[in-house]
Amino acid sequence: MFGIGLPELLVILLIVLVIFGASRLPEIGAGLGQGIRNFKKAFKEDKAIDVTPEKELDDKEEKEDKIKKEA
Repeated sequence: MFGIGLPELLVILLIVLVIFGASRLPEIGAGLGQGIRNFKKAFKEDKAIDVTPEKELDDKEEKEDKIKKEA
C-alpha cells in the first residue's frame, strides 16, 4: 500500500496548522483523541441483553392475576 513517513506527517501537520491556526490545535487533538477512545470503548464493551421486565408488563401481569383470583 502506501506508507506515511515523517516527511508526509510534517506536511500534513503544516497544512493543518495553516488552516486552523495554532490556538485550535489542542482542541482538535483533544476531540480526535476522545473520538478514538470512544470508538475503542464501543468495541470492548460486552453486548449485554437487558432481560429486566418493563414496568408495564409487571402491571399487566398483576391485573391478570387479580382477574383470575376474582373469577
